[in-house]
Amino acid sequence: MHRSRVSTFLIDTPAEQAAEAATFWSAALGTSTQSPPGEPQFIDLPGALTDHVLAIQSIEGEARYHLDIETDDVDAEVARLTGLGAVKLSQWLDCHTLRAPGGHLLCVIPLHSDPEVFARHATTWP
Repeated sequence: MHRSRVSTFLIDTPAEQAAEAATFWSAALGTSTQSPPGEPQFIDLPGALTDHVLAIQSIEGEARYHLDIETDDVDAEVARLTGLGAVKLSQWLDCHTLRAPGGHLLCVIPLHSDPEVFARHATTWP
């Protein structure tokens, strides 16, 4: 048995446009920006969403959106989602990138939010 939830909504932006996108989205949503320590490819927009993270992610490639699903058992969640039809594309550290039916990207990541928030919003899977 494991638990998971959507934790993060990412606005994937070509690297050369990430700063401009962060300025736009922070002004549009009335929030500030900050990068997590050691992760300059992410620019958080704190407070833009309640109990979720909204961030700009600097990428190589075209603009898109994707979701992060956090879980207390990454292997079990990847297996559950691939069993539903997602295809595993890659892995970076403990983050697994999948493509869902319909072509959308999602990442399965280890638990990183406040444990109380996770417990309140996570679904328990057999």
